[in-house]
Amino acid sequence: MTAPLMPKATAVWLVDNTSLTFDQIANFCGLHPLEVKGIADGDVAMGIKGQDPVTAGQISRDEIKRGEADTSYELQLLKSKHDIPEPKTKRKTPRYTPLSRRQERPDAIAWLLRYHPELTDGQIGKLVGTTKPTIQGIRDRSHWNMSNINPVDPVTLGLCSQIELDAAVQKAADKRERELKKAGKLPEDMGKLAPAAQALADAAAAGHSPIADFGQVHARDEQPAADAPDARDGARPDVESVFSSLGGSSVAESDEEEDVSH
Repeated sequence: MTAPLMPKATAVWLVDNTSLTFDQIANFCGLHPLEVKGIADGDVAMGIKGQDPVTAGQISRDEIKRGEADTSYELQLLKSKHDIPEPKTKRKTPRYTPLSRRQERPDAIAWLLRYHPELTDGQIGKLVGTTKPTIQGIRDRSHWNMSNINPVDPVTLGLCSQIELDAAVQKAADKRERELKKAGKLPEDMGKLAPAAQALADAAAAGHSPIADFGQVHARDEQPAADAPDARDGARPDVESVFSSLGGSSVAESDEEEDVSH
């Protein structure tokens, strides 16, 4: 059953002005019986002024008397004489941003421009609640406070919900996919390597063969050095021959100089 307007204030009035049970008042107001008992004890809804449901047209006095006579009777809420339209879920007005968080909008704009460049300025403006000149100023780094702007997730800042952000990103991705299909380019073909046959055909058309180049490099690497003494005669070099090829041992000369000086 639909609860009346201002249910706690209505419960306060019913507790003070009727002999209805806690269960009857709780069922009528959409509250828990313990909460109604707390209202009667003065522990809950302190400072709330009672709201007369009879004057508000939510219940008749005959209905209250019937409930007082029968403790098992459930009170019925009167139907409104006027049809109240349901609230629209789609928001057409600009998003309101609290004063305490308006200074955080440039950070959110910078984050969206960095991590979701596919979003349009209009989408960013709806998500964060800003204007296109501000977005353009941050995009071309001409904003007056650009040195103090740090990219921060707008969901973390509380400027929009994750559902709204995901919906905007998905909408931008679908739009980009439609544009690519219209231009004759499929998104799945973007950023992939060409097939091997196509790469070989392009290389042959350019006048060189990657396979032949690889074979030449491989053969050159396997060919032994002709001037290497070890590969020529297989003799094992001794210490004197190695140091003689290096122009003498500096360590030995330094030791001889020290002996002469002593």
